[in-house]
Amino acid sequence: MPEESSVYLHRMLLGQMANYVYLIGCRRTKECVVVDPAWDIPEILRQVEADGMKLTGVLATHYHPDHVGGDVFGMMQVPGLAELFEKVQVPVHVNKAERAGVAQTSGISESDLIPHEGGDELQVGDTRIKLLHTPGHTPGSQCFLVDGQLISGDTLFVQGCGRVDLPGGNAEDLYRSLNQVLKKLPEETRVYPGHLYGPEPETTIGKEVASNPYFQFESVSEFLRAMGF
Repeated sequence: MPEESSVYLHRMLLGQMANYVYLIGCRRTKECVVVDPAWDIPEILRQVEADGMKLTGVLATHYHPDHVGGDVFGMMQVPGLAELFEKVQVPVHVNKAERAGVAQTSGISESDLIPHEGGDELQVGDTRIKLLHTPGHTPGSQCFLVDGQLISGDTLFVQGCGRVDLPGGNAEDLYRSLNQVLKKLPEETRVYPGHLYGPEPETTIGKEVASNPYFQFESVSEFLRAMGF
């Protein structure tokens, strides 16, 4: 993010599943929100303090435990929202279709979660964040658009996209999210995914539309076959 911009954006690579956690906010007011706080809550809060920011909220892309905390298939317990709430109480913004899932997975109360519709906007100081509903990986998956930057969670990766074989996954929904929502963004939109799964940490919509194999299908049926259905 250029220094002259008032938008604050910081990326952290955390955890055993190569998760990206993002801090988004306003340089003028020093307010920020954290996207998908998990794996190392003390380190996230240390970064907020080191950058002279104040945490005022959480944005959750979806309910999977590697993004909001909780049990990962009985193999490990990932720190997340519950551990964050032990340190600081802030609103957690979720898509309305994800509210119950986030609460169940993370262990926090639904009353702590603020449900949103796709298209809602969140103001953090001078920074405006648009919430895009992009179902497919989960029913309430959402991406965040801020000043020409897209925080894409597990909907879109560099040269890939989210899996749909977990509970709540739906390949037809993901096809529509990619082609009817994300594909329509300006080509120069920078994409910051939820994991370091590709050859580089970030990309652009234009690059992905041109070369990401999951953008190359002209019909849902072709996409379904490529996803193994």
